[in-house]
Amino acid sequence: MASNFPPDPSSVRFAGSWTHRDVHANGIRLHVASAGPDRAEAPLVVLLHGFADFWWSWRHQLTALAELGYHAVAVDLRGYGDSDKPPRGYDGWTLAGDIAGLIRALGHTSATLVGHADGGLVCWATAVLHPRLVRAIAVVSSPHPAALKSSVLRDNAQRRAWLPDFLRAQLPRYPEHRLTRDSGAGVADLLAGRSSDSWSATAEFADSADRMRSAIRIPGAAHCGLEYQRWAFRSQWRADGRRFIAVMRKPVDIPVVSMRGEFDRYILPATVHRGPQLSPHRRIVTIRDAAHFAHQENPDAVTAEIAKLLSGAGRPRPDRPA
Repeated sequence: MASNFPPDPSSVRFAGSWTHRDVHANGIRLHVASAGPDRAEAPLVVLLHGFADFWWSWRHQLTALAELGYHAVAVDLRGYGDSDKPPRGYDGWTLAGDIAGLIRALGHTSATLVGHADGGLVCWATAVLHPRLVRAIAVVSSPHPAALKSSVLRDNAQRRAWLPDFLRAQLPRYPEHRLTRDSGAGVADLLAGRSSDSWSATAEFADSADRMRSAIRIPGAAHCGLEYQRWAFRSQWRADGRRFIAVMRKPVDIPVVSMRGEFDRYILPATVHRGPQLSPHRRIVTIRDAAHFAHQENPDAVTAEIAKLLSGAGRPRPDRPA
């Protein structure tokens, strides 16, 4: 059970077969956990977590990709974990700049990006805004931003699944309280509600929930995480938001693997398949025995798809489901 006292940000630096580092990029300090050969010739893979989460979400892929010879780096995104929590910069432009700066600061000229949910949206944005730095992307439960917007506007089922939580995030103070109440019980509820029944009954689920509960209670983390969704909403009526979504409609002309857990009730199949022209080289994969957190629920299957993308095996036909 989490302590009643707010955790120190450094509490997320769990020991393991990785190294914790602070990297300065785009004007802020990002905490990363890195594994594998740390040299320029080792291909870089950057792992980006989703909403209310932190780098630990990618623990399985971090070690597995390192064993395959990749330089794998799991990031606490701006505002999360032990990364800086500035009052601004939770827009798509700046978040993409964070990852572009991180790639350069790590001494690389390009990387493959892997992201879950909000982290996947950062992958899409970085691939469009900084195309020379991104070799390929793999996303989990993270449709293209323009496709997601179209689905929410036109698909009643996706709107019912996604919009209520998104709109609640726009309220002042209440969403922060909802996430952090009872030592972070709100995050545990979110994890349980979006996970498969089989995984939510495991000891690993309980451990992940406890770690997420602690991480979201780091001062500023809940507010900063919600700012991602608040910008996405507010920007719809501002010039920067309209310009962002217009720019994002430029096709992502690199290999993409888009994964979705077969039991995901939050991101629906039709939404993942929408907009094939936005990523003409994408491959759509259903991850069995998993829901919204497929990279944790069935990590071996997700890692195998990332490895396939990295190796260039089976270059996909446009929008052909696996």
